[in-house]
Amino acid sequence: MGFFDGLLGGRASEFDSGSAASNAIELTKRHHQVSLTKQGAATGHLRINLTWRMRTSDIGGSARQSLLRHPFKALKPPEVLGHSQSMVNVDLDLGCLYELTDGTKGVVQPLGGFLGDVNAPPYVKLSGDDRFGSASGETIYVNLDHRDAIKRLLVFVYIYDQTPAFDRTHAIVTLYPSNGPRIEIGLDDRQPQARSCAVVLIENIKGELVVRREVKFVYGFQSELDRLYGWGLQWGRGYKTKADR
Repeated sequence: MGFFDGLLGGRASEFDSGSAASNAIELTKRHHQVSLTKQGAATGHLRINLTWRMRTSDIGGSARQSLLRHPFKALKPPEVLGHSQSMVNVDLDLGCLYELTDGTKGVVQPLGGFLGDVNAPPYVKLSGDDRFGSASGETIYVNLDHRDAIKRLLVFVYIYDQTPAFDRTHAIVTLYPSNGPRIEIGLDDRQPQARSCAVVLIENIKGELVVRREVKFVYGFQSELDRLYGWGLQWGRGYKTKADR
């Protein structure tokens, strides 16, 4: 079992998701930020979703080579591929460091059961823990009707496993505002030794909510992201229980 950072020292519920627009804004190194306020999307629930899948080069390479050697296999009915051991070992988790305007700081993440609250401080809530990269993935909800209480939010992804595997997965974080197009941030950089990634920073700048792409990979866990962005929390080693898994 892997270990990583948990705060020293919930319960999940369902929410209405924002309306999904047919178009999307992709944040890149060149076009790295967008204003939710200017988009008219700074109210209601902001849904932040993490999904991932194994890279096809990792899970399909041997099958393609097999077809080249035995072309008649293509005539057979396809086999249903389940999760191989290597796939099961890749467990990406979604988390969020928050800082409120009153100075309150903390984290929302699966580890330790810090699931947050959407109707009370920190106005950020995690829906649950997806261990296998299912279609629904993991989702964080932010109540932007309380945006004046929010100073900044750092959305991050980390690997719950001792083996770094960002280079074996294709992950994407998507923001679904209550109004307007969705915002996509892909984690496509090949970082085989990284264990965590700061994905996006949401800041309240003089009343304007700005979303900025970060995509900064680090070799440690949450405490390293904390130091990188100056959060100042106290961290210790944390583990998932069987119930969390």
